[in-house]
Amino acid sequence: MVTALTSDADPNAALPPCVDSVCICGDFRTQADAQLVLDSFWDDQYGLDGDSNGVACERLPDAVAPPDRATYFSNNPHLALGNPSNAAQTNPNNYLIEKDEYALAYSAERGTLLWAGWQVSVDWLGRTGRQDDFRPDGALPQEIYPVRPSDYSGYDRGHMVPSGDRTVSPQVNSETFLMTNIFPQTAANNRGPWRELENYGRDLIYQQGKSLYVLGGIYGQRDTLAADKITVPSRTWKVILVFDKVNPTAADVNTQTDVIAVDMPNARRLDDQWQTYLTSIDRIELATGYDLLSEVPEDIQAVIEARR
Repeated sequence: MVTALTSDADPNAALPPCVDSVCICGDFRTQADAQLVLDSFWDDQYGLDGDSNGVACERLPDAVAPPDRATYFSNNPHLALGNPSNAAQTNPNNYLIEKDEYALAYSAERGTLLWAGWQVSVDWLGRTGRQDDFRPDGALPQEIYPVRPSDYSGYDRGHMVPSGDRTVSPQVNSETFLMTNIFPQTAANNRGPWRELENYGRDLIYQQGKSLYVLGGIYGQRDTLAADKITVPSRTWKVILVFDKVNPTAADVNTQTDVIAVDMPNARRLDDQWQTYLTSIDRIELATGYDLLSEVPEDIQAVIEARR
């Protein structure tokens, strides 16, 4: 739920997260989204108006398709706080894949996931090492191109649900190496602040006895791979809710629930500190069009989603 965005602590609260680092035209869903940023920075510091005619990113569409309607209910614990894009198994570009280890929405058009949800606690962590068995996901319908590990060139095969969050057994860890859970990620993002945030989350579990509910995703376009079958995202984002109990539900979320939200450029150079990319859930929703915590009561959403 995107609320009215006003914040003394965050002067860019009404703008997408890219303005805190660097924006490119590929970060925006529509021309109007890019125009909002151009109109907010008179000097066009991001170079969105290439011909200086006052119109940003003219090749972007004027509008995008409306969100899918909510037609599917799931008891999957990894969807306990919501299904951000109302993914189901009818739209190949918003295709829901549910596993015991996580849930995700996949786009055939982009050749990548859109977002994933997963819980992390001591129940999921053990001593199993990386299986490194990258492979196509047989859960996809036959008409959807099965992305292969060899399709990636020049980018890391980045995990959305980390291998390190699923180490209780080899079988569980192996599920994170399905290519539906993988996206083209720059080395600077994957091995820099993205990894540091993953490690920080597990430290909360090991050192403080916490459990986590995580949503993570990608959006935008920086490049394509495999003869345009795979879209390289321009941004990566993650939202972590921190709990004192295992297997939290929407009823366990309140206005005091600790929330970490980040949005990072999928770029070749980044700051190593994940805290540099802190943002709010509201701003991620603004950039993606998702409703990240749709099962949480709206009055509670309004508080925690605006918090940076």
